[in-house]
Amino acid sequence: MLLDEYDRPLRDLRISVTDRCNFRCRYCMPAEVFGPGYRFLQRKDLLTYEEIEHLAALVAGIGVRKFRLTGGEPLLRQGLEELVMMLSKIEGVDDLAMTTNGVLLAAYAAKLRRAGLHRVTVSLDALDRKVFGQMNGVGARVERVLDGIEQALSEGLGVKINTVVQQGINESEILPLVRWGSERDIPVRFIEYMDVGETNGWRMEHVVPSAEVFEMIAAEFPLNKLEPAHRGEVARRYQIGRGKAEVGFISSVTKPFCGDCNRLRLSAEGKLYTCLFAESGFDVRELLRAGKEETLGLAIRGVWADRSDRYSERRGAGKNQKVEMSYIGG
Repeated sequence: MLLDEYDRPLRDLRISVTDRCNFRCRYCMPAEVFGPGYRFLQRKDLLTYEEIEHLAALVAGIGVRKFRLTGGEPLLRQGLEELVMMLSKIEGVDDLAMTTNGVLLAAYAAKLRRAGLHRVTVSLDALDRKVFGQMNGVGARVERVLDGIEQALSEGLGVKINTVVQQGINESEILPLVRWGSERDIPVRFIEYMDVGETNGWRMEHVVPSAEVFEMIAAEFPLNKLEPAHRGEVARRYQIGRGKAEVGFISSVTKPFCGDCNRLRLSAEGKLYTCLFAESGFDVRELLRAGKEETLGLAIRGVWADRSDRYSERRGAGKNQKVEMSYIGG
């Protein structure tokens, strides 16, 4: 088992396949920064699916058991089901998931399920049309996302919802989302607004602490605490009543979980990051393209073994230029 400096095992690889997105959520890709003139990665700079598969197989060989496809919006990458099929055949990996905004999911759910995808996490910050349009920054219709979720369920994909809560914007959507999820046995996880990257204008006063969200929900629904499903699970989960429905709370700001973080992140252009709040990554693209197998394997092991990130526990202790979340995935 490969451990970092704090004895955290490597178990999870998050694979960004593109830095582009069709939403402009303020907490991730604000429109005034990521506008028409923004220079995204060129196709030649992206890792090919074969290169991603190669690296994924290497990390599976040293302990990774879960792959998650991210972006940007991963469904903007052409032929994504081909990569899913390739990753699904790698031995030792028991969970293959994808995070998406869901607006294109209805068109791709069947292909992804047939290719071997197990489940999707859909970012859904509101059910109200006006609030949803405000949150996504492009006026996208919430009905398209809801249709995508229904299609994913009908194809047999597992579905979870992630909701970022921002002060003064979507607190009113918390209870409607819990009701909606409980009616469909879809887990809903409420995420504290985080200071990811350098462009989202984060301020502590914009954070709605998970404790407040919990109290709001507990006043309406009976909540029973669930035990973590595995080490490194970031959400504190609660069963709603005696049914299958559940809610979760991801509290990176008020209750950091650095001590159990087991995630390695691969950017679309081939850099490895050991933290969502990292300043820089280790470039493996040239090693992949040069066919330096032994050097590549040693490099990956070294990146994790030297890992000492604990940003959320030390928030405010220093100023670092953090990588944007749209570049390495959430």
